Amino acid sequence: MIKKVFFFLSLLIPVFVSAQSNSLKLWYKQPANATVKDVSEGWKNDPEWLRALPVGNGFTGAMVFGDVNKERLQLNDKTLWSGSVADNDNPDAFASLNEIRELLFAGKYKEATALTYKTQVCKGAGSGHGNGSTVPFGCFQTLGDLWIDFNKTAGYKNYYRDLDLVTGIASVRYEQEGIIYKREIFASYPDKVLVVRLSASKPGSISFTMGMDRPERFTTAALTDRLSMSGVMNNGAGGDGMQYTVEAVPVLKGGKLSVKGNTLQVNKANEVTLIISSATNYRLHYPDYVNPGYKSELANTLAAATGKPYAQLRKDHVADFSSFMSRVTLRLGDHAQAQTPTDELLALNKRSQNEQYLYALYFQYGRYLLLSSSRKGSLPANLQGMWANKIQTPWNCDYHTDVNVQMNYWPVEVGNLSESHLQLTDLIESLKAPGEKTAATHYHAGGWVMHPITNVWGFTAPGEHPSWGLHVGASAWLSQHLWEHYAFTLDKDYLRRVFPVLQGAAAFYLDWLVKDPATGRLISGPAASPENTFEAPDGSTGSISMGPAHDHQVIYNLFTNTLLAAQALGIQNESITKIAEAKSQLPEPSIGGDGRLMEWAHEFPEKEPQHRHVSHLFALYPGSQVSYYQTPALAAAARKSLEVRGDGGTGWSLAMKISFWARLHDGDHALKLLNRLLNPVQSSDVEMTNSGGTYDNLFCAHPPFQIDGNFGGTAGIAEMLLQSHEAFIELLPALPALWKEGEVKGLCARGGFELDIKWKEGKLHSASLHSKKGGTCKLRYGQKEMTIATESGKTYMLGELLK
Repeated sequence: MIKKVFFFLSLLIPVFVSAQSNSLKLWYKQPANATVKDVSEGWKNDPEWLRALPVGNGFTGAMVFGDVNKERLQLNDKTLWSGSVADNDNPDAFASLNEIRELLFAGKYKEATALTYKTQVCKGAGSGHGNGSTVPFGCFQTLGDLWIDFNKTAGYKNYYRDLDLVTGIASVRYEQEGIIYKREIFASYPDKVLVVRLSASKPGSISFTMGMDRPERFTTAALTDRLSMSGVMNNGAGGDGMQYTVEAVPVLKGGKLSVKGNTLQVNKANEVTLIISSATNYRLHYPDYVNPGYKSELANTLAAATGKPYAQLRKDHVADFSSFMSRVTLRLGDHAQAQTPTDELLALNKRSQNEQYLYALYFQYGRYLLLSSSRKGSLPANLQGMWANKIQTPWNCDYHTDVNVQMNYWPVEVGNLSESHLQLTDLIESLKAPGEKTAATHYHAGGWVMHPITNVWGFTAPGEHPSWGLHVGASAWLSQHLWEHYAFTLDKDYLRRVFPVLQGAAAFYLDWLVKDPATGRLISGPAASPENTFEAPDGSTGSISMGPAHDHQVIYNLFTNTLLAAQALGIQNESITKIAEAKSQLPEPSIGGDGRLMEWAHEFPEKEPQHRHVSHLFALYPGSQVSYYQTPALAAAARKSLEVRGDGGTGWSLAMKISFWARLHDGDHALKLLNRLLNPVQSSDVEMTNSGGTYDNLFCAHPPFQIDGNFGGTAGIAEMLLQSHEAFIELLPALPALWKEGEVKGLCARGGFELDIKWKEGKLHSASLHSKKGGTCKLRYGQKEMTIATESGKTYMLGELLK
């Protein structure tokens, strides 16, 4: 009897103390309800899905509901898209380009807008106005659902579920009919599988029926040792598209496995481990995008994983995942609130506006989501990372390149997850060839270009409506990430690899820019300032103009980075000379009569003064042309712009503003935006103005769910604690007054440096610098500065900054 009681308590204890044993956990006292059916409307999120917890290995992911009597794992394969390769470049666009420019220069905005809307568009359906599931553009879709039905209706108690951000394991524990049940779910990158382990305190207690389905285009077969679901997607052109297969293999200890129709039955097992993996016939390879060997690859993956014991699968996964997550630690205050369930903590912060453990948890959750959705060999994180439960996902769950996919990767370098940046590099490289075709067809220009959206099929044409689709600066903005990876790592082999892409992007703008007859400067246009509108002098509402500030800022950034890359590689040629000359002729950021940074070349009144986009502040963040130290007048104008824009917005807009205020050294205002981002939200309908916040599972609410806000929030917190975009590294540049005590370890700075920082009573207490590559490093804290000649591999204490 004593042994039985001890064993019973050993299973119960984690229920009550695990939230304390590792503070980096999302945890809850109730499940997400797996029995509630998803709504059919693609743009409407499901409340129960927003309570499920995400796991992923960059390739395959799942949302874990943790329900007691019927578990649901909503599955995703990052490559699973409808649609197909299509020719979207419009050969008729170029004929009207010069006329549009002349009309704009003449102030005839109404006529210019009409001609632009008629001609400067892609060929075909484009994105389907964000509903591309049945057009060639396609959309990212759910892989389907794995159902584990325990065929019970009994009640339960002592329920607990969590998501451990360090180990990458989701767990569920509860007591039912006197038996303690436990589940562990993780997505292993080393083995490329999802793993589900089911166990119980009493032998022979694991019995369930297992099935798989999805809303359409699937066939499920129950084989003697596995479930297999496969199908063919809609190619958007009246035929068959991408092929997919997902398989789930149960490995039993004790009990019996049998087939019943298209389900598998497990009866009276002691433990069950489910090994799940998926594959499609897609690969990121222009122009064919086909992987003919996907079925054999899937078979080999499953054979290798099922040949390992659960303990080894778990050990390999934890060793891999935690090696990345443990690189950075953040403590704010004493973290006593780790003992509060996450949904309750969100509600508590709405009242207190100062739950410092929540800020640290949210910071690490962003790192967790990025690591889980962006691993070597996978596609980059999309608008929902890799987690989506619909056929028609919002905005096709694509790659929006007018802020969103860039924001996904803002925390990747500073957050010490540099390897995860390379998936975005792979995508950008794949767009060079189709982008060259778009540049030649639409603009008769050299180099390569893309616009505000792309997919897995190489879409680089403008969108179907120029008000948002004529964002010609997208390729310049994306290319910033090619340089940033080098700036943080100083990896010259990488820089040699991406330099042709940088140079090709710059080459397009050399042909695209035209001389402004009024100023003689080189300007961009016709173009939109994503995605804002203005009142034109002729009384019309416009979005298209000559010389929007955003374009000039991203082109300036691209030209600067290309020249720096050429210098680092010792490259000097005619193209580099032309880039330098063009850079010197770009308009500089301007301040309007009202003291704000100007968004357009002229002081047009905005139609929406508090628009969610703040595209003309790219030069403040993530660019660096506007500097708190070097250009104080422009920084003050940026502040004025933010004050007028307001502190509302969608989720990602709120996240972006955190970094804006951090760059302005206003930590208190940055914290105000962080609290606004963490506002609990229940709405899952599309809202485009002032409804941003956070769902129960800490997913960012646009609404609906959009993951860029998570990543932007993480980047913003890092920017409050460390900045390195100037000619020096600055410690605690925007520390809020309420963050009186804390410590961060492992943040990265440009130049190949890693820092640990500790503060007390709102002042720097200690700091150290680790040099990965050597070289001179200049540091700043407040008004104090120091310079160190570092050696590769050595660590330096920064006591000079404390004197």
